[in-house]
Amino acid sequence: MAHVLVLFAHPRTDRSVANTALVAAARAMEGIELVDLYGEYPDFDIDIDREQERLVAADSIVLQHPVYWYSCPALLKEWQDLVLEYDFAYGSEGTALVDKPLLQIATCGTAREAYRKKGKYENELRTLFSPFEQTAKFCGMRYLAPFGVFSAEDAAAEGRLDAIVADYRRLLGALRDGTLDLEKAEAAVLLNDALDEAIASEAAAE
Repeated sequence: MAHVLVLFAHPRTDRSVANTALVAAARAMEGIELVDLYGEYPDFDIDIDREQERLVAADSIVLQHPVYWYSCPALLKEWQDLVLEYDFAYGSEGTALVDKPLLQIATCGTAREAYRKKGKYENELRTLFSPFEQTAKFCGMRYLAPFGVFSAEDAAAEGRLDAIVADYRRLLGALRDGTLDLEKAEAAVLLNDALDEAIASEAAAE
């Protein structure tokens, strides 16, 4: 069983029904370590050594966050700037993250249709997240297509939240159990669209 590290960054989880449900699901799964970055570092005083130890211990890394201005909340950016140091994540001695998969799970305030070339934002979610993808590649990691939770705050009222949580559990379970086809996950534009194809066999998520 692989160790999946979920780094969750949301400054107001209490206002997010979708993220509250996803966090609860992750915490109930064996082999999944969920770290609430805003809960641990409300003053942005990040323990770099501790975070690097977590990354070294993990087999797969998940960044879970809402989309803020086409990117992530400020603490997650600060975490990247401080933790992904020279000779740890990159550089002649920086091989700690080589070949580890990196997945983003992002809750979005708008519908899937907005994240298309001809949509409101004129770009796919993966295109908007290109700084994360380039960072992952620079560190020798395997960047997987993002998994989007669209119109996230309407999901419960529209009866979609249970299915979203089920797909989220399948995805984390597949990373943990080694049943996610990483090549297919890397090649997809959006992992939502390739989830059934990328999971070789159903992982039994606890």
